[in-house]
Amino acid sequence: MPLPDQDRSPVSAPEVICLGESMALVTPTDGQDLEHAAACTISFGGAESTVALYLAELGHSTSWVSQLGDDPFGRRILAMLNRHDVDTSHVAVLDDSPTGVYFKDPQPGATKVHYYRSGSAASRMSTAMLEQLPLAEARLVHVSGITAALSGSCYGLLTGIFARARQTGTMVSFDVNYRPGLWPVDQAAGVLADFARRADVVLVGRDEAETLWGTGTAESIAAFIDSSGIVVVKDDDVGATEIASGTTTFVPAETVEVVEPVGAGDAFASGYLSSFLRSEDPRTRLLHGHRLAARSLRSYDDFVPAAGR
Repeated sequence: MPLPDQDRSPVSAPEVICLGESMALVTPTDGQDLEHAAACTISFGGAESTVALYLAELGHSTSWVSQLGDDPFGRRILAMLNRHDVDTSHVAVLDDSPTGVYFKDPQPGATKVHYYRSGSAASRMSTAMLEQLPLAEARLVHVSGITAALSGSCYGLLTGIFARARQTGTMVSFDVNYRPGLWPVDQAAGVLADFARRADVVLVGRDEAETLWGTGTAESIAAFIDSSGIVVVKDDDVGATEIASGTTTFVPAETVEVVEPVGAGDAFASGYLSSFLRSEDPRTRLLHGHRLAARSLRSYDDFVPAAGR
């Protein structure tokens, strides 16, 4: 069921397909915690849609694939993506399931995030969606571990994407994105390791890898994953490391006055993947990732458009 008044004409051959849930995002406008905030703004966020937005801004033909509710939040999300040149022609709209919502709750030293996504339209994604996806025409499909945790059918969809991409020769980038609120470590660790080992590019935080697999360094993470692809380990304000074909490249993070850390990992992934798609060298890839992450860190929003856009 399409939403009205949206430009959803398909991109015939997107360079990149990003698949995953996007939700409405409510954030206090004054940096206060939710309990005391006088006003909030409504935007939206989601790991894969954020990557799609940045990649489109960087000049890549990009499609975002998901399911939304037939509600104001769903319409708002589609309008934003279309406005920033992300193709949404493969988004399904359900009239019997809502668009998920989450809230940022600024706290001293950190930001808590409260999710209300149970039974969301995106949680009902399944392998049936594979029939509509132009995987054979795309160069890269980007997914994350969040999708695997949403439901059994979403896990099946992610498994199907990896299998279909292997058949079509399409590269897969996989951001581990472990969310403890969605599933416990003992359930997530093996599943996320399995997907990481199948990916052409793996992006993972050093801290989440230590939580999941007991691996404390970039080298031990790459050894644990033991894939023939590229492993990129993000270590917050320390830097990021790429390990591929026995070569290790480390680039320190930029010094930034942090406003809000949530969303910086997706911005980093976008900068890195854009450079990767342009066949740039490992150091340049990591530098581009850090630069985009720095832009995100200076804002409360998950997606921070370039100045003038």
